[in-house]
Amino acid sequence: MTKTWRLLKHGARSAYENMAIDEAILRHVAEGSSPPTLRFYRWRPSAVSVGYFQGIHQEVDLAACEEEGVDVIRRLTGGGAVYHDYDGEITYSLAVPDPYPGIPRNVLASYDVLCAGLVNALIALGMAAEFKPINDIAVNGRKISGNAQTRRFHGILQHGTLLCEVNPHLMFRLLLVPDEKIRDKMIAAVEERVTSIKREMGTVDRERVTDALVAGFVEALGIKLVPGELRDEELELAEKVRTERYESHDWIYKR
Repeated sequence: MTKTWRLLKHGARSAYENMAIDEAILRHVAEGSSPPTLRFYRWRPSAVSVGYFQGIHQEVDLAACEEEGVDVIRRLTGGGAVYHDYDGEITYSLAVPDPYPGIPRNVLASYDVLCAGLVNALIALGMAAEFKPINDIAVNGRKISGNAQTRRFHGILQHGTLLCEVNPHLMFRLLLVPDEKIRDKMIAAVEERVTSIKREMGTVDRERVTDALVAGFVEALGIKLVPGELRDEELELAEKVRTERYESHDWIYKR
């Protein structure tokens, strides 16, 4: 029997709202009050997120972020620091109970399964995409998507980005690098090793790409996606964890 998931297509929200919504969905999905959910969203203002185990002061140029009007937030998931540009990416998150049929209990193995939705979408758009362990997607050998996962509250949350455009000069202004010479080398490396929808297709049709992602996840996971909305209980929990966790100085600067 085909499993039915909820599809959420959200507009742009702040980093604090986005991470709070991801957590609220995860917790309600895990307890069974909400169905497994796939969500697409954007970041406004643009933001830098750091992984759960990272130190803000070691990863982020806070003064540059303030000058550029860029938010800074700590994710619930691990991984490295990421710049989320309002125009530069499409972000997805998915939440299911843990365990869930067809998703390996081994985290590393599960990335291959869950990232297949993105691979399918990019192939359908005409790109030579492939999964690159541990948790990346590459097109013609260049990274176009990074993904992160956490398992808590008896659920699985995975979210990730699909790059629409890349601005390495701004990215390395916001992220800390040791000195100017190394910064220049890192910018050159990004231009060589990272790609985007715009670089591969010449233009960015966000609606077309999102539709391809929806179809890609349907194919990869053998699911039916039904458009839905956030429940009142999810919105209430999201508001609570936004103020108590994601906007909290103690949370953001805990390391």
